[in-house]
Amino acid sequence: MSSPSSSHAPPPYGVVVPVKPLSTAKSRLASLGDDVRRGLVLAFVVDTVNAVLDCAAVHRVLVVTDEVALARGLAELGVDAIPDGHTGDLNASLVQGAAELVRRDPELRPVALCGDLPALRSDELADVLGVGAEHPVAFVADRAGTGTTLYTAENLARFAPQFGADSCAAHRAAGAVAIGGDAMTSVRQDVDTPDDLADALTLGVGARTAWVTWQAGLRVP
Repeated sequence: MSSPSSSHAPPPYGVVVPVKPLSTAKSRLASLGDDVRRGLVLAFVVDTVNAVLDCAAVHRVLVVTDEVALARGLAELGVDAIPDGHTGDLNASLVQGAAELVRRDPELRPVALCGDLPALRSDELADVLGVGAEHPVAFVADRAGTGTTLYTAENLARFAPQFGADSCAAHRAAGAVAIGGDAMTSVRQDVDTPDDLADALTLGVGARTAWVTWQAGLRVP
């Protein structure tokens, strides 16, 4: 006999990935050189999206960005992108993306996912989404424990991301449940600084990030 938790199929997920303009994204990686910084921003997004595409729980991915070249490159991966109608307001951009996903497929449960997770593993993402399905609103804290890498709600009406300074505390205060566990390191490992990049490289990054870091002469310490 099936247990109550296994008697219902998990919801199909739609993932929104926001990408800032390359001119301002990842400013704390500027010490690596501007060309490297820009290359890494694009690499992070591609590797993050590829991992999401490999996750069976995810039915659609939508990138919100004003970077036309990136949008064209993602189209080759089979990923749609829409212009950011709220540049400078990340949470509004995420709501815009979630609304578009649900418009295309009303059955989707919306997920906001940071685009700087180059070490993301699709199996760990699937585990996180499986736990997230048990809660009306849930999130994953970053490795530092103050930010957020993933946020999900059971429907568009409940989808109210609080990304920004101290987003972990903001999401908790808004009633979202923190998803924890040891087997989710790659979902938490965002990259804002060179030290973060070193940690991601140690975990093992996707092919695009590996190539950019190799070209730049960056190595795992």
